[in-house]
Amino acid sequence: MRDSVQSAIERKALSEERLTREEVAFLLADADLHWLGGLAHEVRTKLHGDNTYVVANRHINYTNVCRNRCLFCSFSADAGDDNAYFLQPDEIVESLKTDGVAGLREFHIVGAIPPREMADYGYFRGILTALREAFPEVQLKAFTAVELEWMAELSGMSVRDTLIDLKKAGLDAMPGGGAEVFAEDVRSRICPDKISGGEWLSVHRTAHELGIPTNATMLYGHIETPEQKAAHLLQLYDLQAETGGFQAFIPLAYHPVGNRLGGEFTTGVEDLRHLAASRIALHNFPHVKAYWVEFGLKLAQVMLLWGADDMDGTVGRELIYHAAGASAPKGVTISELAGIIRGAGLKPVVRDALYRDMREYEPAGEDAQEV
Repeated sequence: MRDSVQSAIERKALSEERLTREEVAFLLADADLHWLGGLAHEVRTKLHGDNTYVVANRHINYTNVCRNRCLFCSFSADAGDDNAYFLQPDEIVESLKTDGVAGLREFHIVGAIPPREMADYGYFRGILTALREAFPEVQLKAFTAVELEWMAELSGMSVRDTLIDLKKAGLDAMPGGGAEVFAEDVRSRICPDKISGGEWLSVHRTAHELGIPTNATMLYGHIETPEQKAAHLLQLYDLQAETGGFQAFIPLAYHPVGNRLGGEFTTGVEDLRHLAASRIALHNFPHVKAYWVEFGLKLAQVMLLWGADDMDGTVGRELIYHAAGASAPKGVTISELAGIIRGAGLKPVVRDALYRDMREYEPAGEDAQEV
């Protein structure tokens, strides 16, 4: 029985045919692990050969003050908490100038949802305009769908008009956070004040229609079921089939430290299974990332042979996963990532935020400093 199901899935994935919910749930829960990794690597190799992508980037988390306070989140704070912070646009620019941005090609900008009395729409737009003015050579990948919905409410504009205005201010692309798991019974328990899964998809559809590429994520390892995760992945697949606007998918492992949800860390086997299953199910997504911050550099290297073709980037001062117990470095250099990729027998390719201007890594002049 298992062999026949696996054969059907293999045929579909390699012929670029949509899988069923039952087939994706099988990948996530029951498929033979060695077969799963092999097929995921075959899909990855069909798309990219040995090319494995990295970007010199810097994460910017402008505030942790949040009106939502999701149960699984270890990063967020209330305004009066000792660890609460709120950065003004000029403070962000000055900190980047102090650290140095030589060689950076992307700012990855996400934060919490500060209440209305702390930030109006102009604050968020001002982050983009300040960064664009100070660092015109660095692309801006900014704001999750959750942040976009809040900005639209603050601005009094539609999501579409808000995105149009942010694009004028410098927005180049959007990250994929806030998706969690789309199933509403899960969201009602772990993030009841966050936008719905349908609203998340609608924001990304609108961004794609406006020529703004985006990423997508799924948070696993908490209270969700394989069937709910399968439905989530297929909703992403269907939107990609409709718009073609997703650049990359990033599976996100739940970390239990410092939040109200509790639970356990995922195992390495679980992480490999979710990575590989995602690569197979989302064969219409150009890229799948092994986000080394959550998994550590060694497991991320293994993931490059289990379906991942992208290691994200240098990252810099990552705060969100480290607040939840991540033990990986907060930042690395391009040369370190290139060494990891070559150690897996693959070819490191340096990219920008839009997967353009790509070239094989050469040590001289490429490296972004660890910040």
